[in-house]
Amino acid sequence: MGLTVAPVGAWFFAWFALAPLWVFVVQENQKFFVFPFSFFLGSLFWGIGYHGVAISWITGIHPLTWMGVPWLASLAIAVFCITFISLWGAALVTTWAIGMRAITRKMRGRLPPLTPVLIGTALWCGLEGFWSAGPLWWSSLSYTQSPGNLAILHLGQLSGPSAVTFAIVAVNGLIAEGWINRKDAKNAKKIPFASTLRECQGQTRFNHKYLAIATALFITLHLIGFGLYNLPLNQTPKTALKIGIIQGNVPNQIKLYPEGLRRALDGYTTGYLTLVAKGVQAVLTPEGALPFSQNAIKSSSLVEAVREKGVVAWIGGFDQQKNSYTNSLFTFTSDGEIKSRYGKARMVPIGEYVPFEEILGGIVQRLSPLDEHQVPGNPKQLFDTPFGRAIVGICYESAFAEVFRYQAAAGGQFILSPSNDAHFSEPMPAQHHAQDIMRAIETDRWVVRATNTGYSAFVDPHGRTLWISGHNTYETHAETIYKRQTRTLYVRWGDWLTPLLLGLSIFLFCFHIFWQNDGNTNYRQ
Repeated sequence: MGLTVAPVGAWFFAWFALAPLWVFVVQENQKFFVFPFSFFLGSLFWGIGYHGVAISWITGIHPLTWMGVPWLASLAIAVFCITFISLWGAALVTTWAIGMRAITRKMRGRLPPLTPVLIGTALWCGLEGFWSAGPLWWSSLSYTQSPGNLAILHLGQLSGPSAVTFAIVAVNGLIAEGWINRKDAKNAKKIPFASTLRECQGQTRFNHKYLAIATALFITLHLIGFGLYNLPLNQTPKTALKIGIIQGNVPNQIKLYPEGLRRALDGYTTGYLTLVAKGVQAVLTPEGALPFSQNAIKSSSLVEAVREKGVVAWIGGFDQQKNSYTNSLFTFTSDGEIKSRYGKARMVPIGEYVPFEEILGGIVQRLSPLDEHQVPGNPKQLFDTPFGRAIVGICYESAFAEVFRYQAAAGGQFILSPSNDAHFSEPMPAQHHAQDIMRAIETDRWVVRATNTGYSAFVDPHGRTLWISGHNTYETHAETIYKRQTRTLYVRWGDWLTPLLLGLSIFLFCFHIFWQNDGNTNYRQ
């Protein structure tokens, strides 16, 4: 499963990579278990394998010597980050395994054949929803399909990431249940296979009804997604907006020092003038493009160019108030004043703030890019521009679909995604781009993505990348996007699928417990 995301991008593995874990957790005859609760360790290792491999780019933060952190301390921070994040992701998997084990082991044979699949799928979707509501979130099963499988990603228009996760888990569950229910099945189909369980003497059996349902579900869901993918965008010239982006390529190692500040001012001012000459209506810069407070940005050469040319600039900087600041995006118009601002509401744990700061406060000064204290923006803020309301997600916020859904429901017509991404190794910006593709599809909006070192891009509402930058390069690019006011089912209703799955699971579980206690016979799997 870890190979499904960038840099490998083998998205098709996701459709069967969960099935072995499912069997491992709920299989009744577990002769291959070494000791009790082996299912717990198995699920823990599976979770570490997926989340650890997927987010291995976090180790790219080392070394942090440019921030004054000693080399060994920097290594310790990187090791702590990858360990904690891997275990945090694995905790979701082990929680799912414990729940599945507790439910299915006691009820095996007493529930209708497909009910365990419904319960397992609902439980996984529910846990992902719970985890994504917290401060640390990135590797949903849904993002294993981005950008390689745009058709299935269009299920996100129905109920967000949970719809894609539902599809993946349900297909895996059906494959797993086909194995689990292979014994004594009148419709079992023999498939030659070297049995790892050594219980079938070189032959294994699959209940082919489960495999048929899994295949039908896989094809049906892809056809639904393909149908949504092929809907016309119906773009009109009056909704067109030509936007330019500047990829400043200012390495973090020098960003906060005089050399980096000069490079940023020169690069963004020159890039702005170049794009204005190409006839753009607005220019987007990355997260923290000018790492100053708003007053310092107003007196910069970039804002002087805005006053001279009169073309709107969205500039990344810091909204400072007394001893705190918010990582923000500002709208500067021809008078050189700030017309709107958006403060990053979802901050990176440890990177931008330290949980339990009153205990670990001494670490803050080492990890924060400024001496002051960073605080989040209002989670319900909106961003109005001279061209209408925009949707903004700054860097890490791209992993949180609800941030974009809320702004789209409030009238956001296009997405601005300013990011840095210079902290980490190259797979991270590729995965970040994959997250933005999902947000574009879910909200049916164009995405303008400007980063410090790559990958900057323009993405249409069907998730197609019209242009993408190089990595660790200075670039400018202009593209025409289109403002949109459509409202997908997900934008209107949010994640309605997960509560529905959980409700159905609880109802069926309780109903059949009551029915069985009333003397009914067991189901034959």
